[in-house]
Amino acid sequence: MGRRKQSSVFEDLYGIAAALPWWVGVTAAIFAYVALHRYAVAEVPVSTAPGQMGQMVVSQMVKALSAYGQYIVPLILLAGALASWLGRRKRQGLVSDVAAARSGDAIRQMTWRDFERLVGEVFRMRGYAVAETGGSGADGGVDLRLRKGNELALVQCKQWRAYKVPVTVVRELYGVMTAQGAAQGYVVTSGQFTADARAFASGRNIELIDGEALTALAKRVRAAAQVDRNARPTASAKAPASGTPPQRPEARSPGAAPECPRCGAAMIQRIAKQGANAGNPFWGCTTFPKCRGVRGL
Repeated sequence: MGRRKQSSVFEDLYGIAAALPWWVGVTAAIFAYVALHRYAVAEVPVSTAPGQMGQMVVSQMVKALSAYGQYIVPLILLAGALASWLGRRKRQGLVSDVAAARSGDAIRQMTWRDFERLVGEVFRMRGYAVAETGGSGADGGVDLRLRKGNELALVQCKQWRAYKVPVTVVRELYGVMTAQGAAQGYVVTSGQFTADARAFASGRNIELIDGEALTALAKRVRAAAQVDRNARPTASAKAPASGTPPQRPEARSPGAAPECPRCGAAMIQRIAKQGANAGNPFWGCTTFPKCRGVRGL
């Protein structure tokens, strides 16, 4: 068995910047240049007392490293930010391609990695913070971790063309949800699910999304994004007219039912019966089991 190749500090910096939003990498590059430039131009004494010789050597080394690092580190961070931007564009392109396709062939013809990118971008466009945690192969366990507020959701992606996703996959995800205290779980496939898998997921806050449902979801989030861009007011439209009092947003009375974060329907209070949150109250969608949207109390 060959040894695993160890990554360098520069490779780690690039990987971190590429995984973060592009503007975070740009901001980090600016701060890195300012901090390292400060050390690069700092005055270091060339002679000192014998007892402080070690400190002088360290200061000289820091100055020398900073002189090179003030250019190298920001460039690496900017390269990672560019990779992040290009990656986001590619993910948005995958959503557009699937939404524009007349059949599910666009999903079925994807590689497993592009399939995970597509699923992550769909949830990101629905307002989730998405962390891609897929493994090194076509089946990496929990592939995506979603967060919206304080709620955690886990996603398992199965880009299977020939086989239906069995109940064992759903059981495994439910076990991980229980261990990590996740409020929601999703299993997404380009194909279909067995009847046993659908029966097990029912009533367990696990939503099964097959290829047809994923295509419909991609079309909805793309249409919503286009409507949001078209309806975004200009700066002049946002400014209230002179002498016109600003309108106050409608306040929701304490305890009033919120809207479902997934379908917009009203919600009611429920009590969790299973899992790590058993016995705790939460908001559940009134259209359950058609919609399994939840909110914490």
